[in-house]
Amino acid sequence: MEDIVGGWWDKLIRRAAYRGYPHAQVCLSDIEQQAPLFFRAMGGDAALTIKTAVGTAHGARRRLLERIAGSNTQLELAWRDGQSLYLPEKIDLYPDAALNRDLYFWLMALAAQPLPAGDWLTRNRLAAAACLAQMPGLAALSPRLVAALLPLRDMPREPAAAAREATIRLALQQPEADITLPQAAGAPQPVLLWLHPEPPGSVAANLDDGQTPDSGHGDSRDGKQRRRYRARRETPDERSNGMLLQFRAESIFTWDDYVKVNRHQDDDEADDGAAAEDMDRLTVTRDGKTRSSRLKFDLDLPAAAYDDTPLGGGMLLPEWDYKRQRLVADHCRLQPMLPRDAQPAPLPDALQPLARRLRRQFQALSPERMRKSGEASGPDIDLDRLIRFLAERRSGVAVAEPALYQAWPPGGRSMACLLLADLSLSTESWLGEAGQVINVIRDSLLLFAEALAACGDRFGLYGFSSLRRSEVRYLLLKDFAERYDDAARGRILAIRPGYYTRMGAAIRQSSRILLEQPAQRRLLLIVSDGKPNDLDHYEGRYGVEDTRRAVLEAKQAGLIPFCVTVDREAGEYLPHLFGRNGYSVVHDARRLPQVLTSLYARLTA
Repeated sequence: MEDIVGGWWDKLIRRAAYRGYPHAQVCLSDIEQQAPLFFRAMGGDAALTIKTAVGTAHGARRRLLERIAGSNTQLELAWRDGQSLYLPEKIDLYPDAALNRDLYFWLMALAAQPLPAGDWLTRNRLAAAACLAQMPGLAALSPRLVAALLPLRDMPREPAAAAREATIRLALQQPEADITLPQAAGAPQPVLLWLHPEPPGSVAANLDDGQTPDSGHGDSRDGKQRRRYRARRETPDERSNGMLLQFRAESIFTWDDYVKVNRHQDDDEADDGAAAEDMDRLTVTRDGKTRSSRLKFDLDLPAAAYDDTPLGGGMLLPEWDYKRQRLVADHCRLQPMLPRDAQPAPLPDALQPLARRLRRQFQALSPERMRKSGEASGPDIDLDRLIRFLAERRSGVAVAEPALYQAWPPGGRSMACLLLADLSLSTESWLGEAGQVINVIRDSLLLFAEALAACGDRFGLYGFSSLRRSEVRYLLLKDFAERYDDAARGRILAIRPGYYTRMGAAIRQSSRILLEQPAQRRLLLIVSDGKPNDLDHYEGRYGVEDTRRAVLEAKQAGLIPFCVTVDREAGEYLPHLFGRNGYSVVHDARRLPQVLTSLYARLTA
């Protein structure tokens, strides 16, 4: 009974102490379609993705009810780094939902400005003044948000704290005024209209040289992993077992403190990560047992007898270093290969019905055959020319015998298409009822090839994966010079998941091959399931910028690059890579073959 009453009391006091307005709540997911476009339109870095922030302990004085309830100790504030823009997961600051929604757009406009040097107040004040000066459309939005915020803020009783609060209010109302923040005891009340006073740092910045954080395979689809935490380095306790020799109440460990205890890795509870959602700082340490060392056996290249067949000695390709803003020559080694154990095989029976339907549809795309008269030879006689010739001859006019035949040469359009498939390790994952990603890609390649063979267009099929810059594996499935037959089908059926996704090098090699084709229009179709990534520095912003540079190079050469993906988070980075109209996200992987063929018909119309 005590537990029940205590639960009621806890809910009651927390509800009474809560300052927000849940009925007017607006979530970041509600504007996830407009947010990236607005941020880039305001001048924000197009390479940044938009993610949810994590709560931060603000340290300001709280109201009495909040102290009793133990609430309002953390707030989600907006900030950005070199990788992402972090916004609150939800905003219910105002009683009006329209104001809460406008606050999201104001924070994005503020984050789009380059932050000047100075303290917290100066940085945000100058950024707000720059927003209002460069974007007059925000002149009505900002005063409305400020006017609704001021009554919600408390005025401290202490003279120094009251002077500081008055200065903050003046900076909100007149951001162009040259004012400084006076000193006072304690932390000031957080300002939700401004950016984070101390943005969380990067975990990677706290690592020793040679320590590599676990990067995964770039296909995380769990929204909780999109948060960003502040980190601190901690020296590990080298004792193999922990034992309390003298008990003190203050020595009990919290969730983020630990003693190095011998136990099996699988003993962790499945819901341990739930506690991390309420933390603003995670403690990290290096104990010499990194995950990469445990996976090293799986990530090593197989022996030559079990690996794909290399073709030649490979080639060196450049790579774009966005930090130095230059193209590094001969930085990657690309190795063309053939799938191992590929045997000629017919189209699987399960794909025959859909393949027949696609062939019929694409045969309609074939150019119509046009009659050509006046040929020296041909299957038909040109009756008009023959009658005219005989009439002139009988009238006594001396004429030479003309070309009296008609021909029906095959119509043709000058079109070449190269389809590049991502065969990274993440394609081994499952997509619900659609099965494994690699199986979906395999079926898509087969059906796409059947459709293009029916319409007579020239095409090539390739796949890629990578293991650092020294091993970019480029799989030949069908070259432009060969017919699409059972040998090509056998190579497609033999593909399997590879390693990582160094997409820039694969796009550059595909562009080279496509530019060699004698065609007026050249289409580069890319099928992928995740972001560019690799085991080295290619993870994150570096890989995205190199891929974007490779796509721009392809466009400048006259190619038409287009990406089709099954990654649900692709909308965060593909607009930066391929442009607004240069990609398509397939939410149902089972429709990937039909989407590919319909896209081809539209792009080549």
